[in-house]
Amino acid sequence: MEKRGRAKVRKDNGTSGLELISRDLATFELATTARILDVIRGAASTSRSDIARTIGLSRSAVAPHVERLLEHGLIREEGAAESTGGRRARAIAFNKDAGVIGSVDLGATSLDVALTNLAGEVLAHDGAEVDIADGPEMTLNHAREVLTALLRQIDISPDQMRAIGIGVPGPVELNSGRPIAPPIMPGWDGFPVPEFLRAGFGCPVYVDNDVNMMALGEQWAGLGQGCENFLFVKVGTGIGCGLVLNGRLYRGADGCAGDIGHIEVEGEPIVCRCGQVGCFEAIAAGPALVRMAKQSAAEGRSAVLTAHLAHSDLTARDVAGYAARGDRACVEIIEQSGRRVGRFLARVVNVFNPSLIIVGGGVSGSGDSWLAAIRQEIYLRSLPLGTRNLTIQRSQLGDRAGIIGAAALAVQQTLLDVGLSQGQTSGRI
Repeated sequence: MEKRGRAKVRKDNGTSGLELISRDLATFELATTARILDVIRGAASTSRSDIARTIGLSRSAVAPHVERLLEHGLIREEGAAESTGGRRARAIAFNKDAGVIGSVDLGATSLDVALTNLAGEVLAHDGAEVDIADGPEMTLNHAREVLTALLRQIDISPDQMRAIGIGVPGPVELNSGRPIAPPIMPGWDGFPVPEFLRAGFGCPVYVDNDVNMMALGEQWAGLGQGCENFLFVKVGTGIGCGLVLNGRLYRGADGCAGDIGHIEVEGEPIVCRCGQVGCFEAIAAGPALVRMAKQSAAEGRSAVLTAHLAHSDLTARDVAGYAARGDRACVEIIEQSGRRVGRFLARVVNVFNPSLIIVGGGVSGSGDSWLAAIRQEIYLRSLPLGTRNLTIQRSQLGDRAGIIGAAALAVQQTLLDVGLSQGQTSGRI
C-alpha cells in the first residue's frame, strides 16, 4: 500500500527540504533587515518602537535587526527620541558616512563612474566615451582607473570603499554577476566581472543589468520613491525594462526579467543586432531613428538631413534636435517611434498593471511629442482598469539614474557582507 504523509525531503538538485527552509528563513530575515534599514534611511530620526509600528512587527522582533545594523555601522544612535509617554526611547539614524561606494554605469558607448556615500549622494564623478565591443578587460580596466582617480581626488584610500555596484547593458546571471550571451557585448559572455574588479580593490562587487540599476535609482531617489508597482523603461541604443513589483525589484528566476527589447514585433522584418528579426528595439530604439532619418534623406523628404549627411553621420540626438527645430520629417520619425513604444508598452501594462511608468535613456530626451505619442497609445490600447491610476513620466534623474541605482544596489547588498544571510554573498535583496 502506498505510504502517505511523508514529506519530500530532497529536491532533484540535491537540496534537502530543511536546507530550503533554512534558506527561505535567511532570505526572510535579510529582507526584514533591508526593510528596517530603508525605514531608518527614509527618516531624519526614528526609534525602535516607531520602526516596529511602521513595518507591523513587535519591538522585540525588530531589536535584533537594529542591533546588527548598529554593530556594523550602518546606523547610529543619537540620544533620546521624542517622548510619547514613559521612558524615552533611543533615537536611531542612518549612518550615511559609514563608508564609500563605487558606482559604475556602463553603456554601449559610455562609461559613467562615481563615488557616493551610503545615502547615494555623489562625492565625486567622472565619465568617458567607451566602446563596449572593445571587450571586458579593456573596458573594466578603464573603469578601475577612473575609480582610482576619483578616490585620490577626494583623498580616500581604496580600503575605505565598502562595495562597488556596476550596471552593464546586457543580461546578467543573478547569482554569479556574469553577463550571459549579451547581444551588444561581444567577448563578455560569462566573463567574471565581479572577480575582475574585486582584484583591484578588494571589496565586494555587485553586477546587474543597467536598466535594473536605473529602476533602483528611481526607487531610491527618483519618481519611484514610495511607489509599490512601477516600470522603468530605457529607450536608448537598446531598449530594456526594470520591474518593481510590490516594492521590490523583480529579476525573475535567473536575472533576465524585463528584457523586452528582444521580444518580436510581428510584421517588422528588420534584423536586430542580436541576429533575430523583428525585435522591439530594432524598430524603436536609437539606431531605428537614425535608419528612418537616412531613409527620409534618401527619399528627398528632408533638406536638413541631406545637408547633415553630406558632412557627418547622424545620431538619434541629431534627429531629435532637428525635430525640436521643426523639421517635418524628423517630427514624424520621433512621433512614429513614440507610437511604436506606446503600442508595445500597452501589452506590458496589461500584464503587470503598474501605477507608474518612468521613461529614460537617450531617446527619452526626444521632446514632448515623443512622450505624448507613448501616452496616447498606452491609454488607447490598454485595459481601462489598467490605466485608471497610471501615470507616465520622463525620468527626472536623467543620466544619474544608473549611477544612483548602482550605488543603491551596492548599499543594499552590503547587508549580505555583514553576515545577515549566514555567509551567503550571491543573493539579491
